Amino acid sequence: MTDRSDIEGLLRGLYAARGRGDLNAVCACFTDDAVFQIAGASNASPIAIKANGVAEFRPWLTLMLKTFSLAEINILRLIIDGDNAAGHWQARIHSRVTGAQVLTELVDIVRVRDGRICSYTEFFVPR
Repeated sequence: MTDRSDIEGLLRGLYAARGRGDLNAVCACFTDDAVFQIAGASNASPIAIKANGVAEFRPWLTLMLKTFSLAEINILRLIIDGDNAAGHWQARIHSRVTGAQVLTELVDIVRVRDGRICSYTEFFVPR
């Protein structure tokens, strides 16, 4: 089992790396075989991604980080129970394609193994 403070540091590091748009730092937070899922709704359409392993989801992350920048990241709550955690946070997401900026609420459900994320499901909705 990973220490509670280590999991908190891992999640805070993940959110900071996303805010910087640092693909390598984001990917380093995950085990090589991690399951990665995103489910949400934008103003235009629903979004759903499911990938198994960094090799499969790295291209998705590359596209996401090139298309969207995050600002004003605010971690509202982290809940940690053993190797499981949930992060509730918000960020102002800026589309580099349309120029739109939307304050968005996100909830991540995470499982950690050996100090890295092995299962990640993110739910989001623009406010």
